[in-house]
Amino acid sequence: MPSWQLQEAKAKLSEVIDTAEKQGPQVITRRGIETAVVVPIAEWKRMQPGAKRTLLEILQSGPKGDLPIPPRGKTRHRKPVVF
Repeated sequence: MPSWQLQEAKAKLSEVIDTAEKQGPQVITRRGIETAVVVPIAEWKRMQPGAKRTLLEILQSGPKGDLPIPPRGKTRHRKPVVF
């Protein structure tokens, strides 16, 4: 995450906000210590408790990787149960 010294962030607040909108969160430091973060409002709302997520966001937040799905027609089927 890019960082800005407090003095520089105060002098260039518009630039800090524009950069946050285009590149993501911006860290502000005071005396070399990370103190605050400027984030786009859409990201801030998404991070709030109780924020409603879309189905796409829920699905995309799931586990990544391949699922072990066997090819069709290669699996055995159980015999039907007769009553």
